Amino acid sequence: MDKPALLEMRGICKEFPGVKALDNVDLTVRPGTVHALMGENGAGKSTLMKCLFGIYHRDAGTIKLDGKEVDFKSSKDALENGVAMVHQELNQALTRSVQDNLWLGRYPKVGGIMVSESIMARETKKIFDTLEVTVNPKAIMSTLPVSQRQMVEIAKAVSYNSKIIVFDEPTSSLTETEVEHLFRIINMLRDKGCGIIYISHKMEEILRISDDVTIMRDGQWVATRPAKELTMDEIIRLMVGRELTNRFPEKTNKPGDVILDVQHIAGKYTRLKDATFQLRKGEILGIAGLDGSGRTEVLENLFGAMTREGGTITLHGKPIRNRTPKEAIKNGFALLTEERRATGIFGIRDIKENTVISSLKDYLMGGFYLNDKKMKDNTDWAIQAMHIKTPGQHTQIRSLSGGNQQKVILGRWLLTKPEILLLDEPTRGIDVGAKYEIYQLIIDLANEGKGVIMVSSEMPELLGVCDRILVMSGGQVAGEVDARNTTQEEILTLAAKYV
Repeated sequence: MDKPALLEMRGICKEFPGVKALDNVDLTVRPGTVHALMGENGAGKSTLMKCLFGIYHRDAGTIKLDGKEVDFKSSKDALENGVAMVHQELNQALTRSVQDNLWLGRYPKVGGIMVSESIMARETKKIFDTLEVTVNPKAIMSTLPVSQRQMVEIAKAVSYNSKIIVFDEPTSSLTETEVEHLFRIINMLRDKGCGIIYISHKMEEILRISDDVTIMRDGQWVATRPAKELTMDEIIRLMVGRELTNRFPEKTNKPGDVILDVQHIAGKYTRLKDATFQLRKGEILGIAGLDGSGRTEVLENLFGAMTREGGTITLHGKPIRNRTPKEAIKNGFALLTEERRATGIFGIRDIKENTVISSLKDYLMGGFYLNDKKMKDNTDWAIQAMHIKTPGQHTQIRSLSGGNQQKVILGRWLLTKPEILLLDEPTRGIDVGAKYEIYQLIIDLANEGKGVIMVSSEMPELLGVCDRILVMSGGQVAGEVDARNTTQEEILTLAAKYV
């Protein structure tokens, strides 16, 4: 490590009620380098960065930026002193325009009073042109797909001309093309002398983009190594503290008879034009496609979360409507959504409430009272079965890591005993050890005769877990492939068929 440190974090400690999130953690970032921060969900990665960014106040330790000790009191304080952060969970003003989101809290003004729309427009165009971002600055944030909203957040962080930029799971909702675009931006920032802290569970990305890698486990520093000296197997061993010989469990499920028959479903006011397919008992059906291909819309259509314009759904030979999510749940469907923060969790409620919320009717006593003991027992089951890291079931779910939040939601749906499990990016932002556990759980459900439909942007995941893969393109089914006998190239070719 020949370059002097741009950022030094020494002996950082942070404790929450019932859990020591950070225990004497060190991190050194050199200028003009990408420093990867890795670890299982709950290892303390995001907590460490929130201590740097002024969101959390550290209990002990020192932070030096350019050799000068700093103690940021807020994220605004951090931004004004050269530290920016792209958060894993997007927190944007969805009813405002892209341009407004870019300049929130720092609107350019004329005479110190009037906000200048023309300066905003000019500066936004300059930033977007430099970064080759093609998002319409006038578009309302809520109308954009997650991947474009993520690119806006990245552009906003870069626009501060920061010395340190933290990327927390930046590619979790990006397509392969957008990932390549992000890497070009990161390389440009590295060439300018910025220090990049890159948090990701995708080891292929880490080994490709990073100069240095720091690995954390259970709130403690484990190792810091040059990326070129590490292998995927070594990273996994350091992260989980044990050998993990396979990324995917053995496929032991045996698909049987058709249980779900979907014919020509289409969504009103959405990208979904036409989708026809069948799902067998005990089968895991993957859905692949580029961003905007209609993958998510297929699941939302089946779950009654969007208005259906046409098509039929038959479950066990019986036509069903699924006009609303409530009706879909009654018919044995469950949907794990892509954006857990926006549509999955009740952030200010505790783990118990988030776990039992979809099956409250099962806890009614005499039609008026809820059986608290049964709710606690089922929540304990979910915590143990999903290996959720939490001080207890009365912890607010928003205080958990993103991956642990995902596990709570999955446990919630399993308590509804679904016939058809719809999973939209089920392992987004989840570490390699927890991914394996979720893959095994999906296969176990298929072994019990459940039908699983899984949307994923990660091609190896679809190939490693699914039996068949449906490929969407331009809002319609472009083809169907056998997961055992196909290639990523064949899937990508089909994905581009109607673009």
